[in-house]
Amino acid sequence: MVTVVASVVTAAAAGLIAHRFMTRARHLPRQTTSGSLPGLDVSPPQFWVTVFGAGFGTFLVVYAVTGLVVVAFVPAVVVATMPKAYFSRKRSQRIARVQEAWPDGIRDILSSVRSGASLPTAIENLALFGPAPLREAFQGFDVYSRSLGVVAALEMIKNDIADPTADRIIEVLILAYERGGTVVPEILEDLAEATTRDLWTLEQVRTEALEQKINSRAVFVLPWVVLVAMTARSGAFRDFYSSPTGLVVVLIGGVMSLIGVWIASRLSAQPTEPRVFDGGEPG
Repeated sequence: MVTVVASVVTAAAAGLIAHRFMTRARHLPRQTTSGSLPGLDVSPPQFWVTVFGAGFGTFLVVYAVTGLVVVAFVPAVVVATMPKAYFSRKRSQRIARVQEAWPDGIRDILSSVRSGASLPTAIENLALFGPAPLREAFQGFDVYSRSLGVVAALEMIKNDIADPTADRIIEVLILAYERGGTVVPEILEDLAEATTRDLWTLEQVRTEALEQKINSRAVFVLPWVVLVAMTARSGAFRDFYSSPTGLVVVLIGGVMSLIGVWIASRLSAQPTEPRVFDGGEPG
């Protein structure tokens, strides 16, 4: 009976975590993939199933090893927060690949323009022959530009990528298209240089933040791994943590660990650059 109640509590805690994230996500930029959560490349049902499955599965595994509900509860709650970090990480990696491809992509467009192609044609060539991340991002540009116009097509691409770096670059491409003339190669050359500098700065920020994230997660995980190992077999440790005093110790430790993880994640979080040029859906 205690196990069933604890399982329900674990699922409820996982649900609160998911609900809190989804509420916060409504204030994030538009989602990248149709039907996915803002800030993630995953649909709400997939996210919920993953959160509940991760939390509940972890609870069952740790409980099977230790036989202690209270020891299994905190790791289960923490693991239930990991799908959000996982999906967010996947989206960040996809965006990073697009960001890293921009300098080469802009130079490809510049080469096409200097060889006599118009800017729309150069962008179509980018969608066909450019770096792989940009080919994927610019899929359908030729169809959109013919049916809706070049500016509207670029706006759609910008909203699909949903990234401040892409916003700035595509706004400059729109400006170059509208201005036209001999100024286009000069605009593109300046854009390639500025984008390279921006990406170098971003890489420095990511590298410095990585060590802090690894350290904060290790500091949380190690005490609970030790606790699970100590209570995996019958004996004094399991007897103590089965007692009311042990329960209080674990609960206090769990609360302190969760607060510590929250503080560490706040301190190591990279500031989110606002999408200044987010114009919404094209009309």
